Amino acid sequence: MVLGTDEFIPLAQAQVSARGLPSLPVVTVPHPIGGIPASLVAAKAEAIVERVLRALTENPDASRAAAGGAGPSMEAPGDIEEFQTWLMEQGWGDGLPAIPPTRERVARMLSGTRRRPDDIAAILVPRLGRASVEAIAANAVMAGAGPSISRSFSPPSKPWPIRVQSAGDPDHDAPLLAPRHRQRTHHPASRHPRRRQCAGAGSPRQCRDRPRPPADPAERGGARPGKEDRATHGHPGKYSYCMAENETASPWEPLSVERGFAAGESTVTVCGSEAPHNINDHASTTPANIVTTVASVMATVGSNNIYLGGEPLVVLGPEHAATAASSGWSKDDFRCQVWEQSAVPLASFAQENIGRFATIFPEGFKDRPPGAVARVARDWRDIMVVVAGGAGKHSALIPTFGATRSVTRRITDEQKEGGR
Repeated sequence: MVLGTDEFIPLAQAQVSARGLPSLPVVTVPHPIGGIPASLVAAKAEAIVERVLRALTENPDASRAAAGGAGPSMEAPGDIEEFQTWLMEQGWGDGLPAIPPTRERVARMLSGTRRRPDDIAAILVPRLGRASVEAIAANAVMAGAGPSISRSFSPPSKPWPIRVQSAGDPDHDAPLLAPRHRQRTHHPASRHPRRRQCAGAGSPRQCRDRPRPPADPAERGGARPGKEDRATHGHPGKYSYCMAENETASPWEPLSVERGFAAGESTVTVCGSEAPHNINDHASTTPANIVTTVASVMATVGSNNIYLGGEPLVVLGPEHAATAASSGWSKDDFRCQVWEQSAVPLASFAQENIGRFATIFPEGFKDRPPGAVARVARDWRDIMVVVAGGAGKHSALIPTFGATRSVTRRITDEQKEGGR
């Protein structure tokens, strides 16, 4: 029997099917069970007692067990534009451009390995996919990998498929970090592959083997990582970085309405953002406690916002937002409290940085009395708060560059029609 919340039904169904147990009972309670009063958890449990007993005492129909093995081979369109549409229709694409894995391209990729195309390198969770050498080669083609990848397919150079094998090995990481756990949690963790030629300025970034296309060079002024782009580290925004507010799950008005646009009007907001940082809080049941968690993540001496100001962005998950608004708090109430609590004592800063920041922001750092604090924004109104994402007790902090301001613009009908 599989027992969980209804939010995980698709994952549970995929698991029982992949393991050849399609009739294994799946019993769920309404999501969530974390961060709510114990009395509500008990009520949810009582409501499913009979279903659990039935599931434990009745024999599932074993005759419906699914046969294992790889899925059928499919011919993909060779034209790049047709392939992009076809890939998304199959539910396989991730939205990024891909190269069609034609038989000729896959054969060229396989020419660099001595392993058989049908050799299985790993069984990957959660759907127990069979990562054959041929499947890995096809994915390498789609990712735009160059010839040097195929040369690493075979011993003695630690073949690339073996990296996939280690990613599917439950003993590769500590139990709570193993891939089988990362794939089954609301936490946004993922494996970050590192390669020597990617480890310089701007890393993580696009590698010389171009595993994924960079962001539009026109948007970045043609700056190339490690050359014109001198960032110490990169982040996913170097490729693609956008999100939509979950307005239907938000207890508050969207950012665009805050900024004077009509409800329902399509807008886009652009800001100079760092990579998202996860905020994990599975226990808080009051707005004040959610604020405490969010503010503690924001209050750091190493943030640009702490001395340059700007507009740090708090992305509340719908469940955290519901808790934050549960006692009638407005969005302004929430961000005002976050601003008040995300204070860093000046005693926490190194003296060298105090001296530097005093030149940049004298009001915040020069000749301040003992016990003074620095805040992550000049004013509480500068903290942006949006609601985005799905189920789960997670939110995100997105620090910004600091000395810049975000811009919100209406999307015109012409822009919508042009797909811009």
